[in-house]
Amino acid sequence: MLEQLLIFTRGGLILWTCKELGNALKGSPIDTLIRSCLLEERSGAASYNYDAPGAASYTLKWTFHNELGLVFVAVYQRILHLLYVDELLEMVKREFSEIYDPKRVEYFDFDETFRQLRKEAEARAEELRKVKPMGNDGRKQQVVKKGSGGFDGGNKKNKSDAKEADGDDGKGRKLENGHSNGNHSVVGEGNRGMGLANGKENARSNNGAFDVSKLQKLKSKGVKKPTDTSVVVRKGSKADPKTKVTKKNRVWDDSPKDAKLDFTDPVEENGNDNIQVVAADQGESMMDKEEIISSDSEEDEEDEEVGKDSKPDAKKKGWFSSMFQSIAGKANLEKADLEPALKALKDRLMTKNVAEEIAEKLCESVAASLEGKKLASFTRISSTVQAAMEEALGRILTPRRSIDILRDVHAAREQRKPYVVVFVGVNGVGKSTNLAKVAYWLLQHKVSVMMAACDTFRSGAVEQLRTHARRLQIPIFEKGYEKDPAVVAKEAIQEATRNGSDVVLVDTAGRMQDNEPLMRALSKLIYLNNPDLVLFVGEALVGNDAVDQLSKFNQKLADLSTSPNPRLIDGILLTKFDTIDDKVGAALSMVYISGSPVMFVGCGQSYTDLKKLNVKAIIKTLLK
Repeated sequence: MLEQLLIFTRGGLILWTCKELGNALKGSPIDTLIRSCLLEERSGAASYNYDAPGAASYTLKWTFHNELGLVFVAVYQRILHLLYVDELLEMVKREFSEIYDPKRVEYFDFDETFRQLRKEAEARAEELRKVKPMGNDGRKQQVVKKGSGGFDGGNKKNKSDAKEADGDDGKGRKLENGHSNGNHSVVGEGNRGMGLANGKENARSNNGAFDVSKLQKLKSKGVKKPTDTSVVVRKGSKADPKTKVTKKNRVWDDSPKDAKLDFTDPVEENGNDNIQVVAADQGESMMDKEEIISSDSEEDEEDEEVGKDSKPDAKKKGWFSSMFQSIAGKANLEKADLEPALKALKDRLMTKNVAEEIAEKLCESVAASLEGKKLASFTRISSTVQAAMEEALGRILTPRRSIDILRDVHAAREQRKPYVVVFVGVNGVGKSTNLAKVAYWLLQHKVSVMMAACDTFRSGAVEQLRTHARRLQIPIFEKGYEKDPAVVAKEAIQEATRNGSDVVLVDTAGRMQDNEPLMRALSKLIYLNNPDLVLFVGEALVGNDAVDQLSKFNQKLADLSTSPNPRLIDGILLTKFDTIDDKVGAALSMVYISGSPVMFVGCGQSYTDLKKLNVKAIIKTLLK
């Protein structure tokens, strides 16, 4: 049974709801659909499943009237699988668009129309339900007949069927396709004791296509020549066994040899002497510098490239029709009109390292937002599609909440508790290095920081973090190896509370998203310590794997948590951003799949190489 049907504008104004469907929805499925699907550019999906608190679970389906800016949403219980919902939505959209007036707010007269449309849709669905089983039985009988006449061997009925197939109909087909009829005749003869494959081999051997003796002679001739040449090579390549070839260092000139470079700090046994102070030498962090966006000249180049992509379509339609269409405008954009431009955009996004699945969903969402709209005068379809894609990318990449960590740190300081940040991610992405970069940036803003070495699994992890702490002159809490990381983090937070540290940066062991024991330990650490921020550290080099990593990390944290409201990933730190040139698609893939913003971008080897994500620059690079 249909639970609810709503009609509202893209601005959020509800125009009509079905009063007959007075069922009270559990939870807020409509708000969740708008927040996590329609605003996240996932409207190209067929449906959305919502699990309400309790036992209720709903399926939501929707359609748009892009020209009028209307949204039609139907809600029903997931277990019912109503067949008429899609057709009912289309009928409601068609009828309501005829009476829609932007000045009107109430549509009480639509109740009777909807009642008739619903009865009509339910009647059609009932007819289809009755007709469908009969169609399936008929189809199965046809398949059985074909199978019994062609491929079963040993039955008399099969022989008669095969003979009938070799009759007039077989001759007619033989003129059109000799190969297929040849195979059928082999099947008919094979019923006496030979299979299909044996029949083919016998036919080929009778024609003299393969001669075993000739093949053996050719093979023996072909083997002799390489052996002779190999012997010659061996003779010519003999070297003096006394002289050993060793690799020598390249010398560019006759200058004296330079001393071996050694950047390690000379530290005595107590670990306190000769400490190199880094905070004063490295300079200002890139987080506090405004990134300069290039001039608008690149936009002209982009428009030219889009024009090149759309040239083949213009040739097909003819220059006069395309010129007239651009001047007069097209009545309504259809899916067929959008497909060439969307395909070009999808290919371009994939070349920028965007995951294929996400590029496809984005194009579907853009198509859903443009389908039915009127094309303005003096505009091309390709430029309209690109503008819609640019707007969609801006909505996805722009954070929906505040990512000002400094403000949150000061708020936690007023409550006299440390602000806890946990760094998680797969192996080798640079969690410890970028943790040190974040610590350096916080130190520049007069924030006291303490590190917690909770990677008790990897050899050298504690020593690596200890080196960063020594160079930055900040305290570190460590308990060595083979300890419970959740307990180490808890003790570190308690120590930071006693010492008055403002921020605790928790380093964790790298783990693959499929490693359940390590993911369970991470879930325990997050549940036990309830950090203020869970940062996923990921490489900017990954493409399709970004989707798998983030989705499984979130899924494991939700499944393995003992809390009814599990903590998921709050933000993303992208590393190795300086190595990807224009392949910036990983940022889009990670934000799209998790809904979490990119809070930091690592772009180098020094402590200052940490910056914010420039959304405009990313969009320009993706569509360039």
